[in-house]
Amino acid sequence: MTTQTEEVLGRLLDLPDVREAVEAAREACTELRWHQALRRRTKEARAESLIRAARASAAIEGSRYPDDLFRDVARGAAQFPDDASGRLALGTVRLLTEAQHWEAKVSTSPAQVLARLHTVVAADLLSADALGRPRRPGELPGDGIGEPDTAPSGAALQSRLGGIHDLMAAPASAPALLVAALVHAEVATARPFLAGNGLLARALARTIVIGRGLDPMGVVVWEAATLDAGPAYARALMAYTQGSPEAVGAWLKQCADLVVKGAAHGRSVCDAILAGRLT
Repeated sequence: MTTQTEEVLGRLLDLPDVREAVEAAREACTELRWHQALRRRTKEARAESLIRAARASAAIEGSRYPDDLFRDVARGAAQFPDDASGRLALGTVRLLTEAQHWEAKVSTSPAQVLARLHTVVAADLLSADALGRPRRPGELPGDGIGEPDTAPSGAALQSRLGGIHDLMAAPASAPALLVAALVHAEVATARPFLAGNGLLARALARTIVIGRGLDPMGVVVWEAATLDAGPAYARALMAYTQGSPEAVGAWLKQCADLVVKGAAHGRSVCDAILAGRLT
C-alpha cells in the first residue's frame, strides 16, 4: 500500500466521531465472539449467518425470497425461479460461499480476488467475455450507485481500481472496518463491472471484515442491518460520491453502526442455535 493511502486512512480515522464508531463496532464483534454457541457450534452459526447475509444482500438488489428457500438452495434441495430475480439470488449464494475461500488472500491478492468473485456472482448475468474484467471504454454499468453515464471510464476507472486494490492491500494495522467500508463504497460507486457491482461490494466488505479479524467467526450479519436501513443506505453512498469529509465520515459511521447492529443479528442466530429454533 502506498504511503499516500496510509495517510488518507489516518486522516479519515480522525474525522469527527469516526474513531469512536470504529471502536464501538470492534467492541460489538468482540462481545459476540464470546457467545456460548460459538464454543462448539461455530460452523453451524457461520453457515446460518451466511444464508441470512445472502438473503439480505440479494433483497437490497430487489431479489426477495425467504430464508428457508435460501437454506434449501444452499444445500441443493431446491432451486430459485429461472428468471432474472432467481439468477441474481443464486449468484449471491454462490458469491458468499466462494468468498469464504478468499478471506486469507483478500489483502495479498486483491486483483485476483476481485476478478474471481465477480466471475462467480455474474456467471448467470453476463456473457463469458465480461466476467471478471472491468468495463471497457464506452461500456456503462447496469447497476450500482449513480446514473450509468456518471460512472468513471477508461483511465479514470483504472485509477479507481488501483485505489481499490491499494485499500484491499492495506497493512494489518489498518482498521478492518475502515478498509471494508471504503472498499464497499468504492466498488458500489465506481461500478467497475457491467453488472453485479452492489453484490460484489458487499461481499468484499464481508470478506475483509472476516479476513482481517474483526469478525473472525463470520457470524456478524451486517447485511441484514443494511437491508433494515432502507433508503438511508443508498443515500449515504450517493453522498459519498461527493467526496466531502462530512459525507465520507457519515458513510464510515453508518458502516460502523451497521456492524454493531449486525452483531445483534448474529447474536440472534447464536441464540436460535442454542434454543434449537433454526429451521
